[in-house]
Amino acid sequence: MLISYYLPESQLTNAELENVYSNPSWTASKIYRKTGIKSRHVAGSELVSDMAVKAARNLFDEYGVSPHDVDFVLLCTQSPDYFLPTTACIVQERLGIPTSAGAMDYNLGCSGYVYGLAVAKGLLSAGVAKNVLLITSETYTKHINPMDRSTRTVFGDGASATLLNHDDISRIGEFVLGTDGKGAPNLIIPAGGMAKPKNAETCVGKEDESGNVRSEENLYMNGPEIYAFTLRAVPPLISETLAKNGLTMDEIDYVVLHQANRLVLTSLRDKLDIPDEKFCIDVEELGNTVSSTIPIAIKRAMARVPEKLNPGAKILIAGFGVGYSWSGTVITMS
Repeated sequence: MLISYYLPESQLTNAELENVYSNPSWTASKIYRKTGIKSRHVAGSELVSDMAVKAARNLFDEYGVSPHDVDFVLLCTQSPDYFLPTTACIVQERLGIPTSAGAMDYNLGCSGYVYGLAVAKGLLSAGVAKNVLLITSETYTKHINPMDRSTRTVFGDGASATLLNHDDISRIGEFVLGTDGKGAPNLIIPAGGMAKPKNAETCVGKEDESGNVRSEENLYMNGPEIYAFTLRAVPPLISETLAKNGLTMDEIDYVVLHQANRLVLTSLRDKLDIPDEKFCIDVEELGNTVSSTIPIAIKRAMARVPEKLNPGAKILIAGFGVGYSWSGTVITMS
C-alpha cells in the first residue's frame, strides 16, 4: 500500500482569523487551545480534481508508478467539481489512466478513507481490478461562511492518493462499518441539492445565537452533538474492530483515528486508555481535512515516528463523522 498526499499552498493561520473576528473569545491562542490547530491549508481556486491529480502525481513520482498500471480509480469527495460527470472520470483523463480502467466517486466524509479501503479490497479480492488508485480529495473550506467561527477554525483542505494491489489484500484486515442517518441534520449543507435547490433566500447569511454567520448553502455543524456522537460511537467501534481482527490493543503498534481536532482526539485517547506514544495527533498544521486525515496522518507518521510503522507493524485506523457514518480496520505495514 503506497500513500502520498497533496496540500494547497495557501494557509490560513489563527493570527489571520483573530484579525477577522476581532473578538476576545477568538484570539489566536484561544483558537489553538480550543482546537489544537494553528493553521490550515485552503484550496482557494483549486478544485477537488486539481488536488486529486496532484496527490496522484506525487504518488507516481515518489514510487515510480505508471498511470498505465492503474485499472480502477475510487475518488472520495463531498465537494465534486460537478453534479455530473463524476469527478473520477475527469481525474482519469487528466492523469492519462487507460480508458479500460473503471472510475467512480463516492460521497462520504470523515469515514471515507476506511470505506474506500473496504471497496478496494473487494475489487481486488474479486479480481475486478489489479491496481486500485484510492483518492480522497476535499475542499470543505469552500462550503464554509467566512464568519462561521465554529467551522472555519477547524476545517482545512487536502488530498491523498493510495495505490493498492493484490498483495495488499492480506495486509488489510476485517472491517467494521456503521451508519446512523438520524444524525444527518447535525452536519449538513441544507441547500444546493435536489431536496432544497438554491434560491434567492438560501444564499442569505444569518447570525445564530453564538454569533456565527452562515446561509443554508454553507456547512452547518452542531459541534456538541457531533462530539457526543463521537464519544458514544467510537469506543465500541474500536472494540469491535479489535475483536473482529482477533487482536488486543496491546498488539496494536499505532492508532490513527480521524483527525477531527485535538479535543476530540484526546477525549477518545483517554476514554480508550491508549498510551500517548502509540496514538496519533496531527492536526496542528493541517486542521480537519475530512476523508484525507487518516492517509495524510499515516504518511506523515512514517517520517515523524518511523519506528511505529516499520514493516509488520499493525495500525488500527478508524473514521467517524458526517452521516452519521463510522468505519474501522487494521492494516499491516509492508
